[in-house]
Amino acid sequence: MEAQSKSVDTLSHPEALQTDVITLNMGPQHPSTHGALRLILKLDGERVVSAQPDIGYVHRGYEKMAEAMTYNQYIYLTDRLDYLSAIFNEWCYCLACEQLAGIEVPRRAEYLRVISGELCRLSSHLVWLGAMGMDVGAFTPLTYTFREREMILEIFDLLCGQRMTFNYCRIGGVARDLPAGFIERVRDFLKYFERMPDVYDRLLSDNAIFLARTRGIGTLTQELAHSHAVTGPNLRGSGVSKDLRKDDPYSVYAEFDFKVCTQSEGDALARYRVRVEEMRQSARIIKQALDQLPAGEITAKVSRVFRPPVGETYARVESSRGIQGFYLVSDGSAKPARCRIRVPSFAGLSVMPKLLHHVQVADVVAIMGSIDFIVPEIDR
Repeated sequence: MEAQSKSVDTLSHPEALQTDVITLNMGPQHPSTHGALRLILKLDGERVVSAQPDIGYVHRGYEKMAEAMTYNQYIYLTDRLDYLSAIFNEWCYCLACEQLAGIEVPRRAEYLRVISGELCRLSSHLVWLGAMGMDVGAFTPLTYTFREREMILEIFDLLCGQRMTFNYCRIGGVARDLPAGFIERVRDFLKYFERMPDVYDRLLSDNAIFLARTRGIGTLTQELAHSHAVTGPNLRGSGVSKDLRKDDPYSVYAEFDFKVCTQSEGDALARYRVRVEEMRQSARIIKQALDQLPAGEITAKVSRVFRPPVGETYARVESSRGIQGFYLVSDGSAKPARCRIRVPSFAGLSVMPKLLHHVQVADVVAIMGSIDFIVPEIDR
């Protein structure tokens, strides 16, 4: 009788239930890991005790490969880093080459880079939005976002003959001018697209299940974001108004009127809202670029065998996921002496152990989806 009086009713006091910490491998082949990524989760029941990312499954030695290729040959390889935002990879690399050699890019080429870049940002955010909905159990948004993305990919096919890995930027400009009917095609798309962010909002922002799965989940504080060098929409979702297009304008971004989208909460819902608003701003930039598009050359006079003077440089752009950077060292030959790439996804992934600590297992996928990282650019 005395032993019974000391026993604890675990139904009334679940915290008294003794459980073992188990290790769960999530990936590398898992439908919710957004690439060939392995997460080593230690679980106490349904609660994550620790999370350790294990990367390297698609490592290809991209930075070392640059030393064996000419500057021009390497451009097409940059597309394979962040394959959803390929233009920004090309653009950033060519910008670094242009800084090394002191090349001035024609204004028309700069406008074409902005138009293609913002179209690429739209396409990337649409993929993220559809995948994010799937991650938290909403299938319908995927059917909407991939429809609009297909329209953008058809525009890119018209522009450069490729749908994802474009090889459009060149050192000194772009590969080709706009084909016949391109401007009208883009204007028609923008006219159709301007109402779509509101449609996405109605599908998700007013959805009680989506709000329950994202509000207050995976809160990224400003201090944590800064300590892990997080940039892009993830940083702006924590209330930091940091965007290279405004803070350190490159190309012709200083000539456009747009706003930097921020949210103060820092949770998964805030990161969602930032990216939806960024789609509206990208469409706004593209419209202005089309209206102001100057005539002229699309590429500067650059030697067929590009040999920049001895030196080093670092160039950066604001890609779909944050700051993309290329550090190049030239020894005066036709091949880079060194190449180092700064990718925004690595910072996003590096903060995951902190964001996943002590969350429910069901929240892991929602938090990962809201960070929006691309594994191939992390592994390189």
